[in-house]
Amino acid sequence: MSDQIHIVEMGPRDGLQNEKTPVSVEARIAFVEALVAAGLNTVEVGAFVSPKAIPQMASSDQVLRGVGHVKNAEFHVLVPNEKGYDAARAAGAQVVSVFAAASEGFSRANINCSIAESIERFKPVLARAKADGVKVRGYISCVLGCPFDGEIKPKAVADLAMTLWDLGCYEISLGDTIGVGTPLRAKEMLRAVGAELPVANLAMHFHDTYGQALANLYAGMEEGVRVIDAAAGGLGGCPYAPGATGNVATEDVVFMLEGMGVKTGVDMDRLLATTNEVAGLLGRPPVSRVASALNAKRKRLGGS
Repeated sequence: MSDQIHIVEMGPRDGLQNEKTPVSVEARIAFVEALVAAGLNTVEVGAFVSPKAIPQMASSDQVLRGVGHVKNAEFHVLVPNEKGYDAARAAGAQVVSVFAAASEGFSRANINCSIAESIERFKPVLARAKADGVKVRGYISCVLGCPFDGEIKPKAVADLAMTLWDLGCYEISLGDTIGVGTPLRAKEMLRAVGAELPVANLAMHFHDTYGQALANLYAGMEEGVRVIDAAAGGLGGCPYAPGATGNVATEDVVFMLEGMGVKTGVDMDRLLATTNEVAGLLGRPPVSRVASALNAKRKRLGGS
């Protein structure tokens, strides 16, 4: 457990994609810059998807170009197909992510095609990325439950993960999109996937709808997973996952890990300031329990 944990920050993409309040390109760039300054050096900054489908991700090319000056950081963008890949590359993308679902119901609701059809869409993206020297990360949604199909069998997740791995994804991020997982189910799923590909190349992307994300992450760490996706302030949600809340909050993850003696390289003061800034833009307080507690503590100490 003393191993270094790598946090992939989701706030600017997965965190903002479901927010009703639009955030300007300038504010999104400032958000990314502040996250990197806080020690989060891997950040997903946007998605090259249809602005009609997800208007919050419009102008992701401007965001990616706008953070091009930031040193010692790796920026990821989501691409659904070759058209998205072309636009991402034109904006300077060096790391792209593709996404599939472990359930047929969610695949059809999210990207209007079957799981098999989604893989066919990704094949040319992965082939071109390999030729271009671009890294590709693979996401799998609904690994612990689906809003349409219910419980998901671990073997289905493992088979899809192996497919993405064989196609060339360097890392597979396993997403509990609706946050219904519990620690034993998370362990069972991770063991099934880990039996097929290296645990070192797995990441956990757990939403906190039922308050289980930290417990599930701890269970996954016990299985050897060392990459965690999180979003500042607990931002997030999916337009195609009814009732799902945000990602596990980066502050909560950092507090847990640092309390365990696991170094994250994240400056909590800077992260909290960044979270508060974005929460202000959205017009509501952070969902993060740690951010809420620290804000309340500072208010008490400040005497206000």
